[in-house]
Amino acid sequence: MAGLIIREAHFPGRAPVDAYGDGGFRFADMSHRGSILCLPSGIYGWQPTDPLALQAADFERLFAEAGDVEILLVGMGKELRRLPEGLRTALKAVRISADPMSTGAAVRTYNVLLAEDRAVAAAFIAVD
Repeated sequence: MAGLIIREAHFPGRAPVDAYGDGGFRFADMSHRGSILCLPSGIYGWQPTDPLALQAADFERLFAEAGDVEILLVGMGKELRRLPEGLRTALKAVRISADPMSTGAAVRTYNVLLAEDRAVAAAFIAVD
């Protein structure tokens, strides 16, 4: 009998976000507690919780898929905050246009761009 295997949270596809709040998100008839990263390869659980502490290392998975992404929406929590300078520089180097906004605005914008089949990715920091 095999032991329990714990895998990284991952949904293998693109899906609109149906709801957010209470510290998580709902999408594709599933829910996830915590922040998420939505990429062309799927939706992943994501560790960051503090928008002011974001750094390029938090986006390694995005950088690996940079050729398939033109726009990155960053849900910065309850309020709009500026992306840290080092992160903006790293995104510019791989030709990804980053647009920080509140998580709610980012979710709504992501759903519209996804429906338009745009080359969009999103990083959503969970809100209560």
